[in-house]
Amino acid sequence: MKSLVSVMALAAASLSVPAYAQSAAPAAAPATPQDWIKQTEKAYFDETVRAGRVSWIYETNITDDTEALVAASNAQSNTFSVNVAKQAAEYAKASGLSAEDKRKLVMMRTQITSPVPTTPGGAEEFATLQARIQGLYGKGQGTLKGQPMGGSDIEAEMGTNRNPDELKEMWTSWHDNVGKPMKADYVRMVELSNAGAQELGFADTGALWRSNYDMDPDAFAALTEKIWTEVKPLYQQLHCYTRSKLNAKYGDAVQAKTGPIRADLLGNMWAQEWGNIYDVVAPAGAGDVGFDTGELLVAKGYDPVKMVKAGEGFYTSLGLATLPESFWKRSQITKPRDREVICHASAWDLDNKDDLRIKMCTKVNGDDFVTIHHELGHNYYQRAYNGQPSRYYMEGANDGFHEAIGDTMALSITPQYLVQIGLLDPAKVPSADKDTGLLLRQAMDKVAFLPFGLLIDRWRWGVFSGKIKPADYESSWNEMRKQYQGIVPPVERSADGFDPGAKYHIPAVVPYTRYFLARVLQFQFFEAACKQAGWKGPLHRCSFYGNKKVGEKLNAMMAMGASKPWPDALQAFTGSREMSGGAMIRYFAPLTKWLATQNKGADCGW
Repeated sequence: MKSLVSVMALAAASLSVPAYAQSAAPAAAPATPQDWIKQTEKAYFDETVRAGRVSWIYETNITDDTEALVAASNAQSNTFSVNVAKQAAEYAKASGLSAEDKRKLVMMRTQITSPVPTTPGGAEEFATLQARIQGLYGKGQGTLKGQPMGGSDIEAEMGTNRNPDELKEMWTSWHDNVGKPMKADYVRMVELSNAGAQELGFADTGALWRSNYDMDPDAFAALTEKIWTEVKPLYQQLHCYTRSKLNAKYGDAVQAKTGPIRADLLGNMWAQEWGNIYDVVAPAGAGDVGFDTGELLVAKGYDPVKMVKAGEGFYTSLGLATLPESFWKRSQITKPRDREVICHASAWDLDNKDDLRIKMCTKVNGDDFVTIHHELGHNYYQRAYNGQPSRYYMEGANDGFHEAIGDTMALSITPQYLVQIGLLDPAKVPSADKDTGLLLRQAMDKVAFLPFGLLIDRWRWGVFSGKIKPADYESSWNEMRKQYQGIVPPVERSADGFDPGAKYHIPAVVPYTRYFLARVLQFQFFEAACKQAGWKGPLHRCSFYGNKKVGEKLNAMMAMGASKPWPDALQAFTGSREMSGGAMIRYFAPLTKWLATQNKGADCGW
């Protein structure tokens, strides 16, 4: 206990607020916009390092003290970002600015997730509220058979439990216990955030978020809708087939033959990915693909650290460098037994150089094996662009790129890859007649996620704009889930509930459209990588593990960071400047044909 107190005291002592972050302008005004940009870049670099260290302390040790510490830190960061954004708007009016200067000034205005008003106490109030509701989420519990159970344990249990009454209990208790208590605080956070966004010249926080994509905010919203229209028919076929299988298993009293699907039956707390119920939907004859990744990991004696080592091995096989020794010393790979932590997986770069880490509560199963490949994608992206001259360029080309890199690697967790790393016996590689099962298993995660990835921010955009009032938060959430996903809660929800808060990214104020974009981009990246590797077989069986050519080209794109508009980065790796659902449609084309046959004559609406 004494050592923990010492660490906290040391952290607090080192986190004094620099004068630059407290004022609306540096004490001595720079002579030129270029001087101001240079000074601000240095200050931003230092601020992200300071804030990152505080956030790490909080997320790996949730206490009243660390909550207070991170609240103060977030207030400082938010104030800093808002002050910089306001000054950037003024400097942007200057004449003689280069294209580079203009790009940086735009990024200084738009790279703000939580704008706060400059009125006295506004930043502090927002940060306190955010820390409190993140704490509610991190410490939140539901129940199973009346016994308390933490969020990560419920999430794992819902992946394997097939008792509809127990699934209903876990789903309901988590949403009631975690979401509902934070509603009032969230309403106030929206008010504060919108006030901050309006001070920066945006209509609301949603408009600010959409402005960060190198295009008009309305045009960006239209682009995401266009992509959804491309892939929606595939989702509808998957939904129709899955519903019929759930009806066959549970009967009409639990899941009807028509209409929406009950949310708790899909193997995931939020019904965002359905792969955990593959055993329920597996096609006769082709459903058993001959292996389960989780079982292979257990049989080969993998522990969480060995799983992370395997993930690192994928990246090094492409010619990328090993992770630094500090990664293995400082990462949280498993859940500590002696304290509360935020288990939601995340990747960190705490010094904008090479202090790379992941934070997970890893379990030895197939899901976490995929998650590890995903999170390490963030770390390798972070390291690739750390040579950029500006901290504002040390980001993904857009936030969807950052999410898509690791997912691209995870798509390469194919039977071929599992053979290459010694997990799967070559004699047990599924034959071609198992392709329907392989594709269906993949679609249950990748395709099923699409509408969920879209609706989170669609809902928040409505909240920020005022079209969705606080009294309607719960009803609008459920209406939107039904509209996009064809999903409904297992029980009636009260009007004063707040089910959105039971999803981490809502209390954490993390924009979510990035995940929708990532689902699309990863198939574009994967298709391009397989072509570069000279793969000749079915796309869904491709593995580019060990291909240095792919690694070289991938690293070149990642090294660009955000220094160029995202179409430039996309073109550098794929040859195309357009985000599209086309590669995903081509990947799943054989499955689409099969699903249409299975659903023939069925009412596939909801």
